[in-house]
Amino acid sequence: MKGSGFLSGSIFGQRFCLSTFGESHGSGIGAIVDGCPAGISLSTDDIQPLLDRRKPGASPFATKRKEADAVEILSGVFEGKTTGAPIAMLVRSSDQRSEDYDRTSYRPGHGDYTYDLKYGFRDYRGGGRASGRETTARVAGAAVALKFLAELGIKVQAYTHSIGSVSISARDDTVKNALNMPDAAAYEMAAKEAEAAIEANDSLGGEIFCEILNMPRGVGEPVFNKLEAVISHGVMSIGAVKAIAFGKGFDSAKMTGSQHNDSMYMEASQVKKHTNNAGGMYAGISDGSAVNFIVAVKPTSSISRPQQSVNNMGEDVSLIIKGRHDPLIVPRAVVVVEAMAALAAADLILLSLSSNIANIKKIFKGE
Repeated sequence: MKGSGFLSGSIFGQRFCLSTFGESHGSGIGAIVDGCPAGISLSTDDIQPLLDRRKPGASPFATKRKEADAVEILSGVFEGKTTGAPIAMLVRSSDQRSEDYDRTSYRPGHGDYTYDLKYGFRDYRGGGRASGRETTARVAGAAVALKFLAELGIKVQAYTHSIGSVSISARDDTVKNALNMPDAAAYEMAAKEAEAAIEANDSLGGEIFCEILNMPRGVGEPVFNKLEAVISHGVMSIGAVKAIAFGKGFDSAKMTGSQHNDSMYMEASQVKKHTNNAGGMYAGISDGSAVNFIVAVKPTSSISRPQQSVNNMGEDVSLIIKGRHDPLIVPRAVVVVEAMAALAAADLILLSLSSNIANIKKIFKGE
């Protein structure tokens, strides 16, 4: 089970770039944001609330690992404003239990086996870089992107659309609960299903809906860097996400062209749409309507019931995974989906500033 290679692929973005570092059971998780414009107000108070939404131990449906996830800003901010220099942030870890993890057996559903294949060895302590703890750095970095987007009046928001077999029937943003599910009746049913899975030492998956509001027109690059392509790249890089669909998504395949096409009309000298089946873009470029998509999140792989597996000596084993794990990751993943959508939007907006000569002249003339 030997391999070779180096651990790359830890940078996302071209103009607004996020680089992350750290492992599940290392001493800390960190993020470096490069390309953030200067002059944006930023402090730990802007970052910590998002990390608190993601951190472990915050609900009965989350891992019992306790981490404060207190963020430190190490560079790139002076007198409360971004300076244009790289913004480095660090979140220290304190509640690791590395002894809970089997050094030799591959956990079904995890990256243990494939990391061993690729690199010739692996960090067995909670999966190392393949752990969901890596998303701490994404959320910290995205807090900077969200501050930038807020300066432009853009908002990114997501919520749990389904848990297991239970989906929301009507969205009510006044409803707050441990599953981030904006439907009180659906929450009650989903909570019971989650409790049953926990009792059976099993796990559940679900779906997350996300939308970007007030996205400017004309954002997204032709061909390979379409708006949905870059968002998909970011969102699909989240370990637990297995599928993404924009607008009508897979239902589009069952519709006729006349049903799917968004009819247009003029209002206040702007083109509007009667529907938004396309999810806020045409040809990968934003059209001014809300960008929206839904993602599928798989059941948590770490479950404390016997599973058939193998070890790194090629022997069959019956494995019971120890340690503290989320019976369902969906509620904590909501803010991570928001994070990757925000990072994608920030990056493409900055790229779009140089898409035509009129924009460049405005920037050059300070308009």
